[in-house]
Amino acid sequence: MQVKMNGRTVSPLLVVALMLLMAGAAAAQQVTYNFMPGVNFSTFHTYKWVEIPGGVHPNQIVDQEIKQAVNNVLAGKGFTMVAGDAKADLYVGYQCFVQQQRQWNAWGMGGGLRWGGMGSATSSTIDNGTLAVDFYNPTSQELLWRGSAAQTLDPSGNQQKDMNKLNKAVAKLLKNFPPNQQKKSGW
Repeated sequence: MQVKMNGRTVSPLLVVALMLLMAGAAAAQQVTYNFMPGVNFSTFHTYKWVEIPGGVHPNQIVDQEIKQAVNNVLAGKGFTMVAGDAKADLYVGYQCFVQQQRQWNAWGMGGGLRWGGMGSATSSTIDNGTLAVDFYNPTSQELLWRGSAAQTLDPSGNQQKDMNKLNKAVAKLLKNFPPNQQKKSGW
């Protein structure tokens, strides 16, 4: 079977492959970041977790998973977490933004003009979650760096799959932290 597009004959396998590629690109995590120009990030070595007032946080389990994912990436970059009354070079906080969307799944078989056809459609609600991680100056409480990763917090019911997705997203999110001062920010 051949499919005609714009007067050209195209293999149906090519059409399906292109559709899958586009669907994968649409579902990919989108990461953005921005930072305060002129800040010398090389002077920062320690950090402390803080709560962002008014920030949305998930349940305690996901809260710990997010913090652990960020801690692992920062430790790999040479940063040390401090707790309690210890002084930190940076404060780190995060927020979550969760949006629900309706997803439709449909299938059907057409029987032509004479025989009709049959089909079915179901809907489900999915959560699309964005994770934003902020780094602040502890003295001035000025925001120094912010990164966000869309489609990061999307529970699938499989905890290991969700953790892998979160770890991958946090690594991608913090890839540009600390920023290379020679490059411009991600906006």
